[in-house]
Amino acid sequence: MAQSLNWKAAIIAGLAAGLVFMMLEMVLMGTVGGQSPWGPPRMIAAIAMGKGVLPPPATFDMGIMMVAMMIHFPLSIILAAILGWAISHWHMSLMTSLIVGTIFGLVVYFVAFYVMTAIFPWFAMARGGIGIFAHAMFGLILGWTYHAIAKPNSLDATSTATAG
Repeated sequence: MAQSLNWKAAIIAGLAAGLVFMMLEMVLMGTVGGQSPWGPPRMIAAIAMGKGVLPPPATFDMGIMMVAMMIHFPLSIILAAILGWAISHWHMSLMTSLIVGTIFGLVVYFVAFYVMTAIFPWFAMARGGIGIFAHAMFGLILGWTYHAIAKPNSLDATSTATAG
């Protein structure tokens, strides 16, 4: 019998993975990418505000940041609900949830940066290793967090062996 989606777990997983994703993107863009850390939130905000908010200059702006978060976090929760449904429906183990979550994050990257560019062409300029890595981590964290909250008593054999 398939389990139903645990909405509490999906919401928390979406918020947690969304927060880590955004921080990871911003930190990596500012360090490894050699660009402004404010570029990723501006790209998200441009979905609603138009491409006029895109860099340069990619500086901090509270209004732009708020719009970005109002788009980013609901999308993260929706994505968490999709992955959470799959995890619950197919009774995935923790390891399977991590693997499927990572693949899911990569699919989200592909859709955002190759399909959605038909509507939001500025996403194409963010294609690359940082985005791929951040999306893979987003999916991994989604899978781990959802599984941990939705199934707190279902430990894998490896988890039980190392916990003692």
